Amino acid sequence: MTRPLALFDLDNTLIDRLGAFKRWAAEFAAERRLGEEAVAWMVALDADGSLPMDSFFALVRERFGLAEPVEALWAAYRARLPHLVSCPAEVLDGLDRLRAAGWAVGIATNGMTDNQTGKIERSGLADRVDGWAISDAEGVRKPDVRLFEIAARRCGASLEPGGWVVGDDPEKDISGGRDAGLRTIWIDRGVTGGVVADHTVTDVLSAIELILRGA
Repeated sequence: MTRPLALFDLDNTLIDRLGAFKRWAAEFAAERRLGEEAVAWMVALDADGSLPMDSFFALVRERFGLAEPVEALWAAYRARLPHLVSCPAEVLDGLDRLRAAGWAVGIATNGMTDNQTGKIERSGLADRVDGWAISDAEGVRKPDVRLFEIAARRCGASLEPGGWVVGDDPEKDISGGRDAGLRTIWIDRGVTGGVVADHTVTDVLSAIELILRGA
């Protein structure tokens, strides 16, 4: 019998990407003596991860007159950020409880392969999920249903029996999850409203508890 499926977004769902980015920006500015105003400017420019990082680093390089090529700045960022993320112990435990209850648990995330894989491995998530799919590695991005299909297969499951998608992005996670035939739990981080999801919560642990209770 195929196990029921629970797919999770990575950034700002299982891990605090925004917090890690702010730590990176502070380090980056300190190393180059750019000042505190530079930190605030970079955080605003990043717009909670909505600006593509090649564009981000092109603008950073121009503003601060940096000698490094955009590609080198971006690669250094991808190498560093996984060291600045973490997944709370209670969330890791919640994923363990989902799997113990018979759920296939996976991650479907947009992003670069090295960066996202590093986050999954360094945060302890690699040992708590059955599989993952990263858009850069697969050549397809959420909300495209194909990324959810790939993630399901990596978990030894499928979208056929239905299941859950949990994430913070109204389009990529919630609309994409609905299009994949899955129920959805939106993590409302106070960024936007009016999202049509089966449930709305404020953190991923609450989403895990809803799934475990058979919501």
